[in-house]
Amino acid sequence: MKLLTTLLLTATLAFGLEVGQMPSTITLEGDKGALVTGEPFSSTMLRDKVYVLFYVDPDEKELNSHVSAALKAEKFDRANYGSIAVINMAATWLPNFAIASKLEKKQEEFPDTIYAKDLESVLVKEWDLKDDSSNVVLFGKDGKVLFIVKGKLSNVDVRLLISIIKDNL
Repeated sequence: MKLLTTLLLTATLAFGLEVGQMPSTITLEGDKGALVTGEPFSSTMLRDKVYVLFYVDPDEKELNSHVSAALKAEKFDRANYGSIAVINMAATWLPNFAIASKLEKKQEEFPDTIYAKDLESVLVKEWDLKDDSSNVVLFGKDGKVLFIVKGKLSNVDVRLLISIIKDNL
C-alpha cells in the first residue's frame, strides 16, 4: 500500500501544476534566484489573495502582453488580488545584469506587482511550466491552482481568467 501511495504521489508531481491542486513549494534564493529586492521568493507567498503569476522568458515578454493589459483594465482591488512576474533568466541569451536592471525599473514603475528572477529555470523543472515561453497561472486564496495556460492565451482564455478571478475575490 505504501508503494502504491508513493507511486501515485510521484506520478502526480511529475505532471507539474494541475487545476485544483496545491503546488509543491518553490523557493528561489541564492544561485537559484530571488525577488528583485534580493530577498528569497517562496511560492508560499501565493496565499491570502488571488494571485496571477506570469512566468516569462525575457525573449517572449510580449507573448501575453494582451493578458496584462486586460487584467490592468479590470482594476482589481489590490487588497484581494496580487500579481507576480517571475522571469526565467536561464531561457535567454541576454545578460543577467541587463535583465535585472530592467526588472528594478519595472518594480519601481509597478510597485503592486512582485518581480522575481529564476536563474536556473526552477519553475520549469519543478512545476513543468513551458520553457522559452510565457505561462500564466492563477492561484486561489488557499494557494491552489485555479487556472493555467502554458504559452499564448487566446481571447477566450483571457475572458475565462478574468471570470475566475472575479469568482474568487
